[in-house]
Amino acid sequence: MVSNHIPAVFGTLVAFAALIAVPANAADEVDAKLQVCSSCHGANGVPINATIPIIWGQQEYFLVKQLHDYRSGDRENPIMAAFAKPLTQADLRPAARYFASKTWPARSTPAASTSPPDGMAVCQICHQQNFVGGLPAPRLAGQSYEYLVEAMRRFAEGERTNNPDMVKIMQEISPAQREAMARYISGL
Repeated sequence: MVSNHIPAVFGTLVAFAALIAVPANAADEVDAKLQVCSSCHGANGVPINATIPIIWGQQEYFLVKQLHDYRSGDRENPIMAAFAKPLTQADLRPAARYFASKTWPARSTPAASTSPPDGMAVCQICHQQNFVGGLPAPRLAGQSYEYLVEAMRRFAEGERTNNPDMVKIMQEISPAQREAMARYISGL
């Protein structure tokens, strides 16, 4: 999936590199620097593809960590790495705060009402009740099924290693159970 987006995003990368060179002295300059993010994550907070996460209204701490991890290479994604590498450490918190301050996008369809599958209690320890996130972990409620199931798979298979606890937890959960969890959480 990533390789399909590279040509479409190349021009955006060039524009981003030019914007990032602008000194970040004011909130409107942060806004200008981060407009490029909407090319994948959506101008209204709804990503252009279901495999891309919602970042509007996401936990600030989580966003800082992910930007840091993309920047350092601890989390791999060629597109995100290209965007994050030009950021300085001082840019990370204002960028995260910008997206955290946005409103989580409204659902276009009503959520399905289902009972939680077995094993959800361990997830709520970090992701909190109703999976709204908190300091230790991101909001998951309302992320797309496609993004959630792929993120869980990547942790389980050791492709995503920037959270060792998640790797261990996901390795203990069967693919069918991860699918049920993703379906439930995406419907919240």
